[in-house]
Amino acid sequence: MHTVEMLSEAIALVRKLGYQIREDQLEGAGGGHCLIRGRKWLLLDVTQSADEQLRDVLDAVREGGSLSNRLQEALQEGESVDISPELAEEIVGGEQGTRGSREWAA
Repeated sequence: MHTVEMLSEAIALVRKLGYQIREDQLEGAGGGHCLIRGRKWLLLDVTQSADEQLRDVLDAVREGGSLSNRLQEALQEGESVDISPELAEEIVGGEQGTRGSREWAA
């Protein structure tokens, strides 16, 4: 799966997790996630590469660890998950500090 496809899927996932998403030109300053007045926000810097934006989105997905723990358990038990196996692997693997070995193409 290409980075752009995974980014799109990851953005859909954070929306399901209750994040408001703002995409803006931040001139390479980078994005991130935060809580403002009780609402979860994900800021994406559209001047960054898809790979850099994906890292910001995955950081938001991993927030708290409970989602990646559930994904890891489901994958180990052979259960199907509502996201692609590649994205699930990035979420679980990234939290453990071991990123996938494949090359990403933008």
